[in-house]
Amino acid sequence: MAAVVLDNLAEDQRVDKIMHSYPSLHPEDIRAAMAYAAELGRERMMPLATDVG
Repeated sequence: MAAVVLDNLAEDQRVDKIMHSYPSLHPEDIRAAMAYAAELGRERMMPLATDVG
């Protein structure tokens, strides 16, 4: 459902319209979807093993 919320937000849908279209959603669900997207967008550095052998 996070992808649906994010797609709607990307299409510039207002939060109240998204919640109207999906009555089971609450404002905190919208915020959680945005936080999830932000987390996915963060760059992370992962050390690579130098000894493969």
